[in-house]
Amino acid sequence: MPVISTNTAANTALRYLNANSAAQSASVAKLSSGQRIQSAKDDAAGLATSTNIAADVVVLEQASINAQQGTAVLQTADGALSQISDILQRMKSLTAQSQTGSVDDDGRANIDAEYQQLLEEIGDIASSTNFNGSTLLDGAGDYASGVSFLLGTSSTDTLTVTIDGVTASDLGIDSTSVATADDAADAMDAIDTAINTISTSRANVGASLSRFDYRASVIDTSLENLEAAKSAISDVDLASEQTNYTTLSTLTQAAIAALSQANSMSQSLLKLLQ
Repeated sequence: MPVISTNTAANTALRYLNANSAAQSASVAKLSSGQRIQSAKDDAAGLATSTNIAADVVVLEQASINAQQGTAVLQTADGALSQISDILQRMKSLTAQSQTGSVDDDGRANIDAEYQQLLEEIGDIASSTNFNGSTLLDGAGDYASGVSFLLGTSSTDTLTVTIDGVTASDLGIDSTSVATADDAADAMDAIDTAINTISTSRANVGASLSRFDYRASVIDTSLENLEAAKSAISDVDLASEQTNYTTLSTLTQAAIAALSQANSMSQSLLKLLQ
């Protein structure tokens, strides 16, 4: 029934225009942001999952940094232990030189002077080697009792680094001397024990370094997989969304044209009264 007081066709066209325009705007937002989920109503379950994954990604990124810091600590300690090992090798050579019958007491005094300087240098290295203000080798810092590094998404997923003290006292050579042949013989035995101790410390540090390297690789793999999972859930399929946007744009234009035609229907009906 033709009427002029209520334009049902225009109301219908307007309703479709509003719906198509809103859908087109949503499609533009997805294309602009690259995100499929713009709000919870788009995919409530997907939003919750992607949010949890994003939280794990943030924690793992920090865990990766923690692993790098742990590696740096161990490399710093290993470098210092290597220097102490070299010093002990030289000190053992001096004990052998002091025991030689061709060296007199004055010669042994000179040898002992170098020996004592090297002994003091071991103490200086042990006390001065530190990372971020924490000493590593003096047996008194935090690392003597163990420092934990968080390397996962759980508070219990930690790796503890413990580094034994390697001062002259810890090595059992603090009171040694090569001033006499007998003292040199005793010092040689003590140096052998100290060298074994340093070798064990370096082996422990090396083992921890290896473990950090493997854990860092696991973290990197986990980050890659989580990012891929998050992308599959929340990222927009650009090709598919572009097709959807083109369809919605066409529908919006069609609704605009239909509304224009519907609005002109009343004017056409008025001509019947002329």
